[in-house]
Amino acid sequence: MSFPFYIAKRYLLSKKSHHAINIISGVSVCGVAIATAALVCILSVFNGFQDMVAGLFTAFDPELKVVPTEGKFMPADAKELEALRSDPNIAVYTETLEDNALLIINNRQTMVTVKGVEDNFEELVNIDGILFGEGVFELHADVIDYGILGSNLLLQLGLPANFSSAIQVYAPRKGEKLDLTDPRESLNQDELYSPKVGFMVKQNKYDSNYVITNIGFTRRLFEQQGMVSAVELKLNEGVDVSAAKSQMKKTLGEKYRVLDRYEQQEDTFKIMQIEKLISYIFLTFILMIACFNIIGSLSMLIIDKKQDAITLRNLGANDKQISSIFMIEGRMICLLGAVIGIAIGLTLCFLQQEYGLIRFGNSEGSYIIDAYPVSVHAMDIVVIFLTVIAVGFLSVWYPVRHLSKKYTKT
Repeated sequence: MSFPFYIAKRYLLSKKSHHAINIISGVSVCGVAIATAALVCILSVFNGFQDMVAGLFTAFDPELKVVPTEGKFMPADAKELEALRSDPNIAVYTETLEDNALLIINNRQTMVTVKGVEDNFEELVNIDGILFGEGVFELHADVIDYGILGSNLLLQLGLPANFSSAIQVYAPRKGEKLDLTDPRESLNQDELYSPKVGFMVKQNKYDSNYVITNIGFTRRLFEQQGMVSAVELKLNEGVDVSAAKSQMKKTLGEKYRVLDRYEQQEDTFKIMQIEKLISYIFLTFILMIACFNIIGSLSMLIIDKKQDAITLRNLGANDKQISSIFMIEGRMICLLGAVIGIAIGLTLCFLQQEYGLIRFGNSEGSYIIDAYPVSVHAMDIVVIFLTVIAVGFLSVWYPVRHLSKKYTKT
C-alpha cells in the first residue's frame, strides 16, 4: 500500500476535527451515488421501452427482410434471390409486394398501404397473436380475395372486423396519366372482402395504414406481375441473426439490402436512441454539479489538515506526495459514490421488474403495459461507471492541485 493512499484512506474514514467536514464528505458521496443511480434507472427504462416496442413489431416484422437498393420493386426470379431459397439457415421464405392504394366503402375513403403476402405468411410471424374477430387468417378462397385491416383503419372506416360489404380498392394504372374528367378511368379497381378478422399490432404505423391480402391481388392491382417489393425471411431456430445477415449480404451483392428488425424500424429506434442520449447528457451535467460537493469537502479537509501536511513535509514527504493524498481521497469519494449508486440503481431496477412499483395508472389494462418497463444492459452499466469516474476525477484534479499548493505551504 503506497504512502499517499494509506493517508488518504485514513483521512476518508477517520473523524475530522470539524464535524462539518464529515457531513460534507457524506453529502458528496450521496450526491454522486444519487446521480449514478438516476443514470442506471433512466437508461434502463429507455432500454425497457425499446425492448417493448421491438417486441410489438416482432408480431409483424420478419427476422430479416431483403429489399432492393434502388427502386421499389425487384424481379421475384432473380438468381440472387433464388440462391436464398436453398440456404439451410432459412426456415421460411415469403415474397411480399406492397404499395399505396385508395380504399372506398360506404361513402368513406382513405389512402392505405396494401401488402400482398404468400400463404405461408402466418409461418413467418406470429400473426395469430395479433388477430381479433370471429374468423381466421385467410387470404383468398376460390375467386374471392380477402383483406385483413388494421384495428385503427377499421375505426376510420366505421367497420367491424366481420364487415360484409366489399371494399373497393383503387390504384393508378402503370404509365398512365390521370384523366381529370373521369379519374376512375385512369385507375385499376378491385374488391376485397373480410375474412371476419382484423389485426392489432398496437403500433399506429400498421394499425392505421395497412391491409394484408394475397400477393396475387397486389400484383394485379399494381400491375407488377413477377415482381416483389421485399423477400421476408425467418431463420431456423438457433441461427445467429447477425452472422446469417452478413452471409446473405455477400450472396446478394450490392443490388440488395438485408434489414434486421431494428433496421426495418430505423426511424423509430433512432428517435429512441436520441432520447436516451439526451437523457444521458443531462444526467451527466447533474453528476458534474454533484461533484462540486467533493471540491468543497476536499477544500475544507486541506485547510483542516494543514498542520498534518507540514508534519509530513518535515518527515520527508514532497509536495507531489502531499497533493496526491487529497487527490486520492477525492477519487475514493467518486469511486465509493459510483459503486453505491450502481448498487442502488440495480436494486431499484430489480424491484421495478419484479413488482412494478411505478405504474402508468391505477386501472389495469388501460395501457399496453401496466408498469414502466426496465431492461438493464451490461454495456450501459460499464459506460455509467466510466462516466462517473471520469467526471469525478477531472472535477477534483485542478482544485486539489491549486488548493494543496496554497494551503499546505510552510
